[in-house]
Amino acid sequence: MSIEARLAELGITLPEPVAPVANYVPFVKSGNQVYISGQISLGGDGLVTGTLGQDMDVEAGQAAARLCAINLVSQLKAACDGDLERLQRVVKLGGFVAAAPGFFDIPKVINGCSDLMVEVFGDKGRHARSAVSCPALPLGAAVEVDGVFEIA
Repeated sequence: MSIEARLAELGITLPEPVAPVANYVPFVKSGNQVYISGQISLGGDGLVTGTLGQDMDVEAGQAAARLCAINLVSQLKAACDGDLERLQRVVKLGGFVAAAPGFFDIPKVINGCSDLMVEVFGDKGRHARSAVSCPALPLGAAVEVDGVFEIA
């Protein structure tokens, strides 16, 4: 099954890639690697804001991380000139979660992104990862994820 067919089966419509909000580019290609800048928890209903362990629970955080994953795939598609079949591997994801002191389920939140990568790309979606908390993210986003991808 093609990646586009898999996205359709999952009910995912990729948004237009989000433009940078500061002085950086959305992705950089170096050899067969694509480095995608951090994608925040922005979806069709707007930006998901909040602080995990304060005004958001793990499930809401996972949904926010899933939006980050969809935005990563959108940027990847742009980097691949519209052809997601060029993906060879999701290499590494870096997840950031706006979290209250004492909130320790950071990895569970970032699973919302990791799970989508495997759902969409199968074994090519399995990756190395970091997941950290921070007191605040750009624009008040609840979650931000960046990524490194290998393409043909």
